[in-house]
Amino acid sequence: MKEQKHVLIGRVLSNRMDKTVVVEVERKKRHPLYGKVIAMRKRYKAHDEENACEIGDIVEMIESRPLSREKRWLVTQILERA
Repeated sequence: MKEQKHVLIGRVLSNRMDKTVVVEVERKKRHPLYGKVIAMRKRYKAHDEENACEIGDIVEMIESRPLSREKRWLVTQILERA
């Protein structure tokens, strides 16, 4: 049986590279001792074959094989335009 691939949703921060976008994913996590909810942010480089993404778009990404030194995600769809 095939393993399910991870899916992330984030906001496009940069589209300056050819066929690559930088996507910031925000997760909310509760602090283990104090209980305060903290926003954790991480940036990923994702493959955008048609160069369709613009800065500020909300996109869905799926995990893939390594495409370059830092790129391991594919943009599957644009959920919301900026």
